[in-house]
Amino acid sequence: MSQKAIRSALISVFHKDHLAPVVSKLKDLGVTIYSTGGTQKFIEEQGHPVKAVEKLTGYPSILGGRVKTLHPKVFGGILGRRDQSKDINQLESYEIPPIDLVIVDLYPFEETVASGASEEEIIEKIDIGGISLIRAAAKNFKDVLTISSREQYQSLIELLDQKNGVTSLAERKYYASCAFDISSHYDTQIFHYFNGDAGVARLKISERTHRKLRYGENPHQEGYFFGPLEKMFDQLHGKELSYNNLVDIEAAVALMSEFSSTPTFAILKHTNACGVASADTIAQAYERAFEADTISAFGGILIANREISEDAAIAMKDLFFEVLIAPSFTTSALEILKEKKNRILLVQKMDIEASTQVKSLLNGYILQERDLKTDSVEDFEQVCERKASGEELEALVFASKVAKHTKSNTIVLARDQQLLASGVGQTSRVDALKQAIEKARRFGFDLKGAVMASDAFFPFPDCVEIASKAGITAVVQPGGSIRDQASIDYCNTKNMSMVFTGVRHFKH
Repeated sequence: MSQKAIRSALISVFHKDHLAPVVSKLKDLGVTIYSTGGTQKFIEEQGHPVKAVEKLTGYPSILGGRVKTLHPKVFGGILGRRDQSKDINQLESYEIPPIDLVIVDLYPFEETVASGASEEEIIEKIDIGGISLIRAAAKNFKDVLTISSREQYQSLIELLDQKNGVTSLAERKYYASCAFDISSHYDTQIFHYFNGDAGVARLKISERTHRKLRYGENPHQEGYFFGPLEKMFDQLHGKELSYNNLVDIEAAVALMSEFSSTPTFAILKHTNACGVASADTIAQAYERAFEADTISAFGGILIANREISEDAAIAMKDLFFEVLIAPSFTTSALEILKEKKNRILLVQKMDIEASTQVKSLLNGYILQERDLKTDSVEDFEQVCERKASGEELEALVFASKVAKHTKSNTIVLARDQQLLASGVGQTSRVDALKQAIEKARRFGFDLKGAVMASDAFFPFPDCVEIASKAGITAVVQPGGSIRDQASIDYCNTKNMSMVFTGVRHFKH
């Protein structure tokens, strides 16, 4: 029968909070309770009868509490199949009482690791008996209900109330699924702890915190975000974040992590920057970023590395944009920006912590280290007769940072800490350069004295030739082509400077 009445329960938990109402309800239903250690003491202090597991097994808790419930009289009562006469006969023969409900949680392993505890303390928080009880009960879901987290106590009470202690097969299977979710997550965290030094090449991802998104990349696609997003952002205003918002936000945060020393503002569209600028104030930085592409900014993702001031809010308030990210907002700025009800305002509380990136691909996954290399003046090798000036070097660093976060093939044009234009995601580097030059001119920029950054080397001198004719005077690129000298020779004939970084920044 799919309907099962709960007549007996085993309770052994680390966290006792919110357990009292559950015990009280089980008592009202006349359920026999088995327990051990601190949980047994807690139940007795509530004034409820409880049978000690030690009396059932004939063994005390041993090895400093490492072995308490690992016994056939416990696991037999959980794993015994009630629809098989052979199992029932064995239970009766060995005087093993069937157990219909198992309430067990696990030692706080993750929390102990996060606290910076010693290895000895961490190892002692690897649960053995608890996880075995959870798995046993979940395996025998046809007969046993498994409660594997204090988060489930309220739903258990509601279930007991509604059905007077009777559960259905579907209900037991649902809680079994929750139990295996908890046990698999627990084992994954233990593996990650041990594998920090071992370096075993395995991909194990477990994230239980999640939110359902309105839809995926397009309305006909379902989407979820897995992770504690609230640790990274406080949302002050606006509609619910979408899948595409989150993809763009990640790109914006990664880009802005390159800029910390001066007030900087960036505007992104489909993960690519259409405007980036640094200035004395965040309002000025916004104005300069917006100048680079006043069309693409519509519906974009905005990000600042300084507090949003009233002046900045006034400057951008008439622009339609999806999201604005900043470390803080003044009260007056918030009042201005909240005038549009759907405008998403986020306070960024931390940078991206992940050191790796994972993506599903074909019939598997690819994993790589994040590109955490930021090109600096110290990395530059001056390869031309005319050396880049101090002003040009600053502009080259700026342009290189933006190019690193732009889809390949890319060319970035900049001057005086301002993005002038970029060629994005082109199949040819020449096309990317032509796109950038045309766009810069369309928005009124004179490229005389501008600099150029490329995410990868130039296989031919055609790019530096086109750049020179446009007025560009300095170039940064990784170098490494067998025809590097041809590009160097052309630069020398036009009094251009060029630096090599030795580092490619493809972004697909």
